[in-house]
Amino acid sequence: MSVTSGDTRSGRFGTDWAAWQRSWDRQQEWYLPDREERFRVMLDMVEATVGDAPRVLDLACGTGSITDRLLRRFPQARSTGVDLDPALLTIARGSFAQEDRTSFVTADLKDPHWPDHLPYDAYDAVLTATALHWLHSDELAVLYGQLAGLLRAGGVFLNADRMPDPGTPLIDAAESAQRHARMDRAKAEGGALDWREWWDVAAADPVLAEPTAERFRIYGEHADGDTPSAAWHAETLRAAGFREARTVWASPSDAMVLALR
Repeated sequence: MSVTSGDTRSGRFGTDWAAWQRSWDRQQEWYLPDREERFRVMLDMVEATVGDAPRVLDLACGTGSITDRLLRRFPQARSTGVDLDPALLTIARGSFAQEDRTSFVTADLKDPHWPDHLPYDAYDAVLTATALHWLHSDELAVLYGQLAGLLRAGGVFLNADRMPDPGTPLIDAAESAQRHARMDRAKAEGGALDWREWWDVAAADPVLAEPTAERFRIYGEHADGDTPSAAWHAETLRAAGFREARTVWASPSDAMVLALR
């Protein structure tokens, strides 16, 4: 079924997976207007560290946003997406159904045995964005140790997420106020869907209704994870066995930490 931007609120997506991908991108970009910039820098750093034909683990992959950009930029790349969200994985699997460079795995990153479900024992790169804030710091530290074991020597890990600095509350408050004012303007002018509205559309779709219901049975409205600083991420990654780790990109609200195995 062909879907136009006007169909976004009506729930008439059917199985047009490209339309679902576009709608997810628009919803995410409402919160993160520099989202494409972080993806560009992420892939720049992949190319700089492990080359242009990497085997990639797209961690907490959602609809496959990173995988999509990875394969368009690096035709020889391969990607394994892993997530627990049944609705977003349904979109990912539908979107990449004809793509033999991808595979998708349902797994809970809190399960100590989740790596057992992966098709490969080692990866060149592990990439994730706007996802690991769903985990608490102690869970994230355990995960970082597992990722060190999944990356080959010289492999790279990149995590872009909300990473506030606890030493700058006034700067953070000013940034937050400006960001929310911009979001309010975007909603008033362009009818942007927020998180809750996007999921309401998904719940009304006959293909995604059950996966969406299952998703909320798993997660609830939102997880209550942590948002530690970029410095915490870098220190924890080094303690987990990475040789080097530091921030390689930052916006007023988010940061991206790179770690080399």
